[in-house]
Amino acid sequence: MTSRPRTEPVADGARLPAGLALPAHGAAGLADVLPGVAVALGVPVRRGDLPADPLDLVAALAGARRVAVLLVDGLGAQLVAGHPAQAPVLTALDSPAGVLSAPFPSTTPVSLTTLGTGLPPGSHGVLGFVTEVPGTGRTLNHVQWRDDPDPELWQARPTVFEQAAAAGVTCSVVAPHAFATSGLTRAAYRGAEYVPAVSAGDLVAGMLDRLWEGRRSLVYGYTADLDLTGHVRGVDSAAWRAQLRQVDRLVEQLVAGLPADGVLLVTADHGMVDVPAATRLDTSTIDGLADGVRLLTGEPRARYVHAEPGAADDVLATWRAVLGDRAWVLSRAEAFDAGLFGAVDAGLADRVGDVLALARGSWALLDSGTEPHAAGLRAFHGSLTPAELDIPLLAARGRALR
Repeated sequence: MTSRPRTEPVADGARLPAGLALPAHGAAGLADVLPGVAVALGVPVRRGDLPADPLDLVAALAGARRVAVLLVDGLGAQLVAGHPAQAPVLTALDSPAGVLSAPFPSTTPVSLTTLGTGLPPGSHGVLGFVTEVPGTGRTLNHVQWRDDPDPELWQARPTVFEQAAAAGVTCSVVAPHAFATSGLTRAAYRGAEYVPAVSAGDLVAGMLDRLWEGRRSLVYGYTADLDLTGHVRGVDSAAWRAQLRQVDRLVEQLVAGLPADGVLLVTADHGMVDVPAATRLDTSTIDGLADGVRLLTGEPRARYVHAEPGAADDVLATWRAVLGDRAWVLSRAEAFDAGLFGAVDAGLADRVGDVLALARGSWALLDSGTEPHAAGLRAFHGSLTPAELDIPLLAARGRALR
């Protein structure tokens, strides 16, 4: 697979450190997948100033009337490339657009909303795993989200599914039954019929069944078990490698059942890195890091620091001095200027902390006071290393399109 280009711009003097990369917006990113699919199915997609099909999926999907998009949570491109024995089917698939970029933060709720809307995070407003709800003193964990805040107000942009359905494409989402009524589902997938799946086999059967609906169909499927295994056991574990074999078998079954005029695309929301004990920092126990801080949000590899009024500059200086080269520490303004979130819509900026601390290498910034469960995890994601940002886009075609 061909890697996407790296860039190292300067944001108010804060140069992108070695070992980190910037997400691609409107060129070779996860946000570009569903818009390209929709255009290939004849849908006039609206993305503001972004091109409708920068991946040229119209050419890659030529002749397809039924497209399935499978997102495997945690399936980073480097992990696929590094495990050909466990993933022979994935390894043999075509790569129509090379390696893509996850958005920032490289975390599931941000990526799923980016995929579903076809927009970067700064446009859709899901800006982290946990963010502050401005003006309320509350935080929002986007994977535990239900009705508050209202998903259709918190994420007000039209989804690609809504645009495709309005153009006559039958749209379906096949994903775990537990997520059917979640806030994240409503924010990212509205416009599609939700088909609950209770197992990997049910996911395969549901996706293949829905592909036959209507004259043109777009079916999106989601599986989370590889990500969960990686978090709990680590991506260098026998358990993770065994789970990758299960993912490969799932993809093999989808390929075997494709309609003649169907295409399967396989992608991911992020990669993952193992974090050993030697590169874990508990920010709650380090002198100075709590000074002037009213709230920590984000997650261990993409930490957002919300300062007390008037303390943002001092907090930024302290976190930079204490963390040194273990994290890229920058102000919110610097993060926006660097384009980490894409263009940020008015009214969304306060969802991000005054200071961002983005882990380098295998470091993680844990907070035992608010995230005690995180200490038991082996692997994390969220930052800007290629291992986290690089995701695959792989394709298989029905027999009439080969």
